[in-house]
Amino acid sequence: MAIFAVHYGYGPAKAAIRDEYRPLHREWLLEEFNAGNVVATGPYPDGSGALILIRADSLDGAEAFQNNDPFIAHEAVDQVRIVEWTEVYGPFGN
Repeated sequence: MAIFAVHYGYGPAKAAIRDEYRPLHREWLLEEFNAGNVVATGPYPDGSGALILIRADSLDGAEAFQNNDPFIAHEAVDQVRIVEWTEVYGPFGN
């Protein structure tokens, strides 16, 4: 299984939507982390977005998986970029 980097871009216009759905978003992330599907996650300190590292078999699988995020379902994110990521050194064991 590959690791994909999911980059979320946040703009000020959707801040209230993110605030409303952040508890559900984080609950979903924790469930998927505990299931082994989310490898690591967190927001950028400048508030411009977030990074989620996920495991998936393909880009299509990563996109389908990410569509389950409440932030995506409620259109709380301005931009989404998903790319396969290759670990050279690190804790994820690829």
